[in-house]
Amino acid sequence: MGDDWKRQLDRVHEGLVQRDDPAEWVTEADAVEASYRYPHLLLRGPVFGLAVQEPDGERRWSVLTPVVAGRPQEARDSLNSHLWFKAKDDTDDPAARRELLAAVAVLEREPVNEVAALGRRYRVVRGDEFARGGAEGLEPPRSTDPEPADRSWEFPKDGTPLPEVGTALDPAGERGLMAEALKLALRDFCYQGTSFSRGMREDSARAVRTHPEVALLPVGFCVAERQGERWRPRGALAPTPHDARRLLFDALRDFWPRALGLDARRTAAYARAAERFRAAARADEVRVGGEHFRVCRIERMVRWGVDGPEGPRASDVDAYGPERMHPRMDEDGTVHFDE
Repeated sequence: MGDDWKRQLDRVHEGLVQRDDPAEWVTEADAVEASYRYPHLLLRGPVFGLAVQEPDGERRWSVLTPVVAGRPQEARDSLNSHLWFKAKDDTDDPAARRELLAAVAVLEREPVNEVAALGRRYRVVRGDEFARGGAEGLEPPRSTDPEPADRSWEFPKDGTPLPEVGTALDPAGERGLMAEALKLALRDFCYQGTSFSRGMREDSARAVRTHPEVALLPVGFCVAERQGERWRPRGALAPTPHDARRLLFDALRDFWPRALGLDARRTAAYARAAERFRAAARADEVRVGGEHFRVCRIERMVRWGVDGPEGPRASDVDAYGPERMHPRMDEDGTVHFDE
């Protein structure tokens, strides 16, 4: 361990002692226990999102969209839409609108990972998503993971955003002693083994050199299904354990029977399992016959170099390319829907 990391861990520990916050100490103890019960880090794969560098003196990067997309082009499409609607709704200045639409035009033609407009740099950022595992399988939520104040089983009208949106993306941000230790362990992490292509392994090893620092994103939660010795993700990342439980409840009660075309017997079995799960209030797993579902804790990291967060790698492949997504807009804001 380098002296810089020793000093950083010492500073975090000193801060914990000085604050003498019982809740923080309980959270740290929970993390220590989890590291023993679930000692293995199980890589799920790369994820992509957007970050923006603000035109201020600090030149800080913040998260613009959640780092959850499975392909780089999905994040580019999100940036295309963000800038188009910004040009449509957020300015009355023709010059500003021209600059925003010029960036949109680039994104319509080329698979670029960064554009600039109105003094801001927008970048597609790459992260790695992983879960912890042990003899009991994937790690479920911890008792100290925050829950929403309203644990309703009905979906909120506006959804629940992931907590990272709008927050600073910063490898120097302190998130606790165990989090800093995890960042240290992840600095040298790279893809290994025959399950990864040669190009992916080479790109991963190169990233350790070019982007040696690690920023951790807020923890998320998802539903996973056990299949033999493996766990298969079954749904989107949720911001809290209860949001993931609500997704599992709805999937059992409604979505999966319809999407999978289940017969009446299996549909009824899923419905009974859904009601048992809801009645348990804070359960994290449910079984339906031979099927086993669990709400799991998901962590994500973003590598960081001298110029900020890492973007997509050459070995990150897309299923499709850039395209025009919105109608043509004039610099005065007129949208031409008939073209």
